[in-house]
Amino acid sequence: MVGCRLAGDGGKVAKNAAEVTGMTEVLLAVGTRKGLFIGRRRGGIWEFDESPYFNAQALYSVAVDTRGPTPRLLAGGDSSHWGPSVFHSDDLGRTWAEPARPAVKFPKDTEASLERVWQLHPAAAEPDVVYAGTEPAALFRSEDRGESFELVRPLWEHPTRSRWVPGGGGEGLHTVLTDERDPQAVTVAVSTAGVFRTGDGGESWEPSNSGVSAVFLPDPNPEFGQCVHKIAQDAATPDRLYLQNHWGVYRSDDAGAHWTDIGAGLPSTFGFAVAAHPHRGDTAYVFPINADADRVPAEHRCRVFRTADAGLNWEPLSAGLPSEDHYGTVLRDAMCTDGADPAGVYFGNRNGEVFASDDDGDSWRQLASHLPDVLCVRAAVVG
Repeated sequence: MVGCRLAGDGGKVAKNAAEVTGMTEVLLAVGTRKGLFIGRRRGGIWEFDESPYFNAQALYSVAVDTRGPTPRLLAGGDSSHWGPSVFHSDDLGRTWAEPARPAVKFPKDTEASLERVWQLHPAAAEPDVVYAGTEPAALFRSEDRGESFELVRPLWEHPTRSRWVPGGGGEGLHTVLTDERDPQAVTVAVSTAGVFRTGDGGESWEPSNSGVSAVFLPDPNPEFGQCVHKIAQDAATPDRLYLQNHWGVYRSDDAGAHWTDIGAGLPSTFGFAVAAHPHRGDTAYVFPINADADRVPAEHRCRVFRTADAGLNWEPLSAGLPSEDHYGTVLRDAMCTDGADPAGVYFGNRNGEVFASDDDGDSWRQLASHLPDVLCVRAAVVG
């Protein structure tokens, strides 16, 4: 359906990629409003599987877990008939399994029901642990690589919860970050409650939004209530985080305790996505959107912006991207990087287009078009 190869002048790009990467295999999972599409790059050539997996299901979350001897893919599907579920694959997406019992389920006493799984995150320091972020906003923990999950109750029962207000897309816990140095440290972000951190494995949680503005509230600097859209962790300095807010791009140098505005130099500080380079410190990517009331690319131009100095300066990256007026919005989980060197950078948009760079973002190639709305993308070196 979306099978493609780099062609024309792309042949030169593919050859150069092959010379740099040898036979490295990269897997790209593209979750859309109507199914999961999987692309594979080997020797510089991209090919997509013929048909989508989970046809007609919305895929809000995907993870590629490369921690074990066999990579595992996890997918958070949402069937309009059967409801949400978490699936896993141990053969790089060719076949999928669903647990006999719901993998993520709210305990009866919570009087809550699962609407969707916004995030699936393999823990950095615990080989079998996977976290799931959900709507209603909650954190679940798995100790069997994502086959069954338990609710992290202290966050669900946080004293501020009754004052959390759903964002425009619902009340979702959409970001989970873990620390390879300390399995007890977890950072999450909720729309629209903001950032919360634990240092004791989830037994207690503190709001962590100092410096992040909530321009839509009477008090723009509350303890919680910010509409954080996404957070990414620096590759070289784990305590350095990058945050894309509902207006505002920020950096923290103390694991989220305090945040500093780094949006100067961007055409707009509104956006959804932020991703960090997988190897290079101080390097991150954002995709600016015009405004909350005008959710199209800033200045109608399809551009990724990159910082190489932790937000002091930003440069537009557009070589190979559409040059005409563009209206494809990139959602919060629709941008990512892989572990290759040079790094692959990817994004998809609500026009159903997918773009990739295999040189740290310096140049781009369109991999697919006319897909359903792209909700999330995840990529990893798998061979």
